[in-house]
Amino acid sequence: IGAVVGMEMWARWAHRDLWHDWMWNIPEENRAEWNKPIWGLHESHHMPREGAFEANDVFAITNALPAIGLLAYGYFCPGLLPGCCFGAGLGITIYGMAYMFVHDGLVHRRFPTGPIEEVPYLKRVAMAHKLHHSGKYGGVPWGLFLGPQEVEEAGGLAELDKMLADEEARKALAEQI
Repeated sequence: IGAVVGMEMWARWAHRDLWHDWMWNIPEENRAEWNKPIWGLHESHHMPREGAFEANDVFAITNALPAIGLLAYGYFCPGLLPGCCFGAGLGITIYGMAYMFVHDGLVHRRFPTGPIEEVPYLKRVAMAHKLHHSGKYGGVPWGLFLGPQEVEEAGGLAELDKMLADEEARKALAEQI
């Protein structure tokens, strides 16, 4: 559980401080050659996607590599430390799977998500992330699963509730047609 929560904190920090605050605010002409491709990875997520993948998907791989290493070490080595490493690797993996289904599936509609579309809290998470893409409230939320709380702290709760109500009204209208 600790690794799952830790991954949300890691994702929030990396998204805010690395990909937006630091990289996004560097004017193109002042970017060094080494960081232009790095910024392009996340920038691809804020542009219309062509095809099934985007450059930003590489971050799933960068988070999977330590998880695979921790899982392998924990599985093949006896002892308490390897057991803890296995648990951490499992937590990172669980977070990654949940992130993929909610972020890529529910929010960005890259694939069907089935019944999770009807989970009320996940609807709030999805709308909060859409609010992030709008650029309002300084780009909040930076995390995914705690996004609604970040939006509330930024003063955007009324807008989030309105977005949810509008989406529900749109769905109800589509069902009538």
